[in-house]
Amino acid sequence: MSWDGHLPESREYRRILAGLGAAGIATFAQLYSPQGLLPTLARGLGVSPADAALSVSVATLGVAAAVLPWSWVADRVGRLRAMQVAIVASTALGVLVAVAPNIEVLLALRLVEGMALGGLPALAVTYLHDEVHAHHTAAAAAAYISGTTVGGAAGRLVAGPLAGLVGWRPALLTVAVVCAVASAVFLRLMPKARGYRPSGATARSVADGIRVSLRDPALVALCVQGALLMGGFVAVYNYLAFRLEGPEFALPATVGSLIFAAYAAGTVSSRLTGRLVPRFGRRRVLVAGTLTMATGAGLTLAGALAAVVIGLLVLTAGFFAAHATASAWVGARATTGRAQATALYNVAYYSGSAVVGWVLGYAWSGLGWVGVVGAVAALAAVALVVALVVLPGGRGLPVGRGGARAEAARLDADATGLPGQPSR
Repeated sequence: MSWDGHLPESREYRRILAGLGAAGIATFAQLYSPQGLLPTLARGLGVSPADAALSVSVATLGVAAAVLPWSWVADRVGRLRAMQVAIVASTALGVLVAVAPNIEVLLALRLVEGMALGGLPALAVTYLHDEVHAHHTAAAAAAYISGTTVGGAAGRLVAGPLAGLVGWRPALLTVAVVCAVASAVFLRLMPKARGYRPSGATARSVADGIRVSLRDPALVALCVQGALLMGGFVAVYNYLAFRLEGPEFALPATVGSLIFAAYAAGTVSSRLTGRLVPRFGRRRVLVAGTLTMATGAGLTLAGALAAVVIGLLVLTAGFFAAHATASAWVGARATTGRAQATALYNVAYYSGSAVVGWVLGYAWSGLGWVGVVGAVAALAAVALVVALVVLPGGRGLPVGRGGARAEAARLDADATGLPGQPSR
């Protein structure tokens, strides 16, 4: 008897979403928690803002370096087994980071921690395409992305205020404990994989999957979106805290780190993409998200704190709408070598975070906040041009009489090879 994937009314579907939500907390709270305390870390270790930001960049660089190897491991042992190994290893490394004696050891541990963490974002969306019914993968992927925003915000919001009160080491250790609990929830909830059996993939088969993906201009363009938009997004959050705690606003660390509550806007917008894409089409939602992100960056130039916060909310909502759309689009388009295509997107995404998130520290040191915002706007403009020129467009079907449902089915049919009209 054939099996087409879990449906939303099933117990397993709900367990998958809850388990991956817990994995999102464990992964992204660890990955980005130092971002919530960068000014405190810089003062505590006596380093520059750009050097302090390396604690974020080297970890995301580790993720970028590891996603392709993780995709190979997953092809051999299974997606779920690979994610289980990754989450246990990264949790143990998170504890070691909190007790690192100096910046050099901290950066080395963060690099290895990032390599372990790479197993989750590299495989989660591919796992969803394996285990969830094709007509519901877009909504499930959007739900997973929204869960990652909760994790990213939680790590920063726990670490930042605590660092201002007790120091950066106890703050990071607290985050590690929270992530250990979330990891245990993930390990307990995830049902046995049914949609994929290990294939005994070889290095050649992985290389073939990469080659197929790189020959598709649309997949390459989606990787460009991830690199440019994520780089700008991380840079804003890396250096805005320095501005807020500096002479312009003079906020204490416990208050300045609360800017990460703006991640709630990303939680909402990433969930909305599951409804907007079937109605308006992927490219329109991606373009709208990019424009919204650039607009939000511009608003943060204001001298009033309320306007800065509004701008941050707008930027965050726009970024996560664009990211949720692009990442799901990769999985849907790559009917061959999907694991490698998803891994390539993650390589680009986290490389952008690592490189741009660090380099724009020099824009902050040299030109101040205007330099950071100008660079972010330029990155968004390039991403917008690439999306409009390279990515396929198309109009969504009208809502009513099953229009949105039909379009959702068509979009997900593209992902699985089921009968359906090709995306235009």
